[in-house]
Amino acid sequence: MSESKTTMVFNSFAEFYPYYLTQHANPVCRGLHVVGLLSALTIVVTAVLKGAPLWILAAPVVGYSCSWIGHFVFEKNKPATFGYPLYSLMGDFRMVAETLMPGLRR
Repeated sequence: MSESKTTMVFNSFAEFYPYYLTQHANPVCRGLHVVGLLSALTIVVTAVLKGAPLWILAAPVVGYSCSWIGHFVFEKNKPATFGYPLYSLMGDFRMVAETLMPGLRR
């Protein structure tokens, strides 16, 4: 990881994830990420099972709404999604999995 005055540059997800966790220290923020991600996944699965592909459009709206409320209201920071969308999504899945199954934490 290298750092300038305004931005950090991560060369891998392994470098990014510890930073990602610092941006999700508030337990309410983490909980909202769990609710958002699980809700989004439920919408996608339901859309596929019901043959209603337009429902899939609601998944990111629901998921990110929950997560961003966690950041702006509780964590008081800017979501990592804005700078690192792919790493942030990967971080969401890993953090939610670790939250629901603490034995996965390394």
